[in-house]
Amino acid sequence: MHVVGLMNMQYAIENGKVYVLEANPRASRTVPLVSKVCGIRMVPIATDIITSSITGRPSPVAALGERTIPYYGVKEAVFPFNMFQEVDPLLGPEMRSTGEVLGIASKTGEAYFKAQEGANATLPTEGTVLISVNKKDKPEVAEVAKIFDDCGFKILATGGTCDLIQEAGIHAERVKKLYEGRPNIIDLITNGKIQLIINSPVGKDSIHDDSYLRKNAIKARVPYITTIDAARAAAEGIRYVKKHGDSDIRSLQEWHSMIH
Repeated sequence: MHVVGLMNMQYAIENGKVYVLEANPRASRTVPLVSKVCGIRMVPIATDIITSSITGRPSPVAALGERTIPYYGVKEAVFPFNMFQEVDPLLGPEMRSTGEVLGIASKTGEAYFKAQEGANATLPTEGTVLISVNKKDKPEVAEVAKIFDDCGFKILATGGTCDLIQEAGIHAERVKKLYEGRPNIIDLITNGKIQLIINSPVGKDSIHDDSYLRKNAIKARVPYITTIDAARAAAEGIRYVKKHGDSDIRSLQEWHSMIH
């Protein structure tokens, strides 16, 4: 595309094939976050490259080299769903976020935990987790439930999800089946009996509408997670924080000093 300077590219990968959704010759809101994680001031570098024909300065890119970053950064988007409580907080390709926050830690789970905290959706370290996932995510749900069980959480699960968790070896006394039915689940959420909701959407073509779960989570200010990957990261983050506490807090300069 012959772009000189920063370019923001959005792409998706399916079955090993890369699809470019859009490519814009501009900086994105991700640039300052990536700069902070990598310890590289990307905007000044891009500016030097763009203005090199005027200033006569050589490109700074040649001086850059491969470096090892011994920690992880997780970007979390901040959404205004609490202002629109009747809107299903499902994400699509359109831009809905009003900002981003960054969590940095030596482990991916804790970085995710920090990012959620920064987005004002702090994950609980105890209580009850409600798990209801679609068919596609059911092969992985037992692994996530096992981490929550190890952390001492009580688990509520719907239908087949509960059966899968129990079959994986988690004792039936620690996993209770929650039968579908709005008054039942909504009362538990409203009355503060559930501290975390994991709900991967069943899809618009399903005869069941699970959007009420997510809408009521927003109304009751209960953290909710809508993908199995995020659920695993959350579970790992909670496990790390319960075991180590807030021991992994450093300034940005301290993180950068670890890069080599």
